[in-house]
Amino acid sequence: MTDILTKEQRSYNMSRIRSTETKTEVKLRRLLFAKGIRGYRKYYNLLGKPDIVFIKKKLVVFVDGCFWHKCPIDFVKPETRTDFWMKKIESNVKRDKEINEKLEHEGWTVLRFWEHDIMKNAEKVISDIIKILECC
Repeated sequence: MTDILTKEQRSYNMSRIRSTETKTEVKLRRLLFAKGIRGYRKYYNLLGKPDIVFIKKKLVVFVDGCFWHKCPIDFVKPETRTDFWMKKIESNVKRDKEINEKLEHEGWTVLRFWEHDIMKNAEKVISDIIKILECC
C-alpha cells in the first residue's frame, strides 16, 4: 500500500512528533510533583537522554512510546514502508537494551515505563518510582 500523503505532507506530520514534553511525560511529572516528589531533573545530559533523572539516588526514568519502542501490548506494525520502519524500531529496541546495560554498569537504576502504563495505570507507575526512591 502506498502512502496517501505527499512527501511534503508526510514530512510535516513527522516533524510534529515530539521527543520531549510529550503528554505522557508531562502527566508523569505532574503526578510526581503532586505526590511531593521533587529533586529530579528533566533532560539531564546522560546516556540515552532519560526523561527524568534523580541524580542523588542514581535513578533514571524513561517513558517509552508504544510505537517507537515496540510495546508488546500496543505495538501495531506499520502498513507502509514496513521494512524501513521495522528496521528503525528494532534498532530502537536494541539501543534501549544497550543503554540499560551501560547505565546499570555505571551504578544507575533504570526504570522504563510504556506510555500506556502511564496513561492508564499512573498510580502504579508512581508507586514503583517511590519504592525505588525510598529504598536507595
